Amino acid sequence: MTLSLRRAEARRIALAAQGIGRPRPASVGTRQVTATLQRMRILQIDSVNVFSRSHYMPLFARLGPYDTGLLDAVAFSRRPRWVESWAHVASLVAADDWPLLQFRRDDMRRKYGSDAWADAHRPLLRWLRDELAERGPLRPAEIDHDARKGSRGSWWGWDDVKNGLERLWLFGEVAIAGRRGFERRYALSADVLPAHALDRTVPRSEAIAELVRRAAVAYGVATAADLADYWRIRDRPAVLSAVNDLVDTGELIPVHVEGWHSGGRPARAWLHRDAARPRRIDATAILSPFDPVVWFRERAERLFDFDYRIEIYTPAEKRRFGYYSLPVVVGDDVVGRVDLKADRAASALRVQSAWWEHGAPADAVERMALDLRAAAAWQGLERVTVSRWGDAADALSTALDAERHEHPRAPRNDSAPSPVGG
Repeated sequence: MTLSLRRAEARRIALAAQGIGRPRPASVGTRQVTATLQRMRILQIDSVNVFSRSHYMPLFARLGPYDTGLLDAVAFSRRPRWVESWAHVASLVAADDWPLLQFRRDDMRRKYGSDAWADAHRPLLRWLRDELAERGPLRPAEIDHDARKGSRGSWWGWDDVKNGLERLWLFGEVAIAGRRGFERRYALSADVLPAHALDRTVPRSEAIAELVRRAAVAYGVATAADLADYWRIRDRPAVLSAVNDLVDTGELIPVHVEGWHSGGRPARAWLHRDAARPRRIDATAILSPFDPVVWFRERAERLFDFDYRIEIYTPAEKRRFGYYSLPVVVGDDVVGRVDLKADRAASALRVQSAWWEHGAPADAVERMALDLRAAAAWQGLERVTVSRWGDAADALSTALDAERHEHPRAPRNDSAPSPVGG
């Protein structure tokens, strides 16, 4: 038997599974940060820093203002409990989950371990391993080699030392032992990860099955494409096999969701048996573009009827919503988007544009204003100003009693994100 869910029910299930709408704690410590990470299972890293670095934002959306140093201590220390891995692109995962992604590192080695660059630079790769073994964790700037003076490679203009370190990280020979600013510090994996994580072996099929199961818990209700995207698993037969096994054991329940279609027919979807099915979600949250709630754009359209594209790479004169517009959840729906910029010199949070989506409730502007004040305080900014661009800008300015600033929609000088971030 296949259950049927209304679209609003699916939204509430999905938000609840991600911890959106839970009461925010009066104070946030390491326990709350770790529990939130465990709920998501993965945290995408990105270098964009217009408002806040993206990986700090999902915790703000769920916990409210918190000390980002708590996340740094968990993830960017010499012996981190959460480590950087190529999971949903560059991401943080629990150190204990390192073995579940060995198949991904094996795939990376097959792809990048014997290409023309790797074949030409094997002596450099050996030298880098030896250098890290002898000296311990190092930033690329601390490594003196003739390769640093040569031509820049095709990987984001990196020199050969940085290129080599990144490849060794993708292969799992090297791990990230913290950062200085946003610059990575590289070390041999044995110097960063616990021995039990390095010694444990998980076969590919078992690893994919477990990752699919975790995605199902984290999403609450999902299609096979959703479950595959959570960990960027390209092996569709393996994903479907894992789904079928979870159905057989009763962990996943087949459902039809109102409005979810594929090829003109109702899309196949599954509900996790333990997913909460709240009657009401009373959330207010500003989301990162790389938050699991919206990072898979097809899912965002199905759940929220929300057409979302960040416009970092779009010429300024062609942007519809702004350079770095962020979805805003009020209640159980995405009701707007705001393009935020932290002007630290002026101690101001600049709302560069503000827009409504469909179905914004009457109190949406006041709730959005409260969250923007909290966001400004979280970033140590004293005030909020609002431009005149966007159909929500005037109402938001009034609710905030904010200064106005002009936004000419001219090209900006902000730098585009790197693929891995440092």
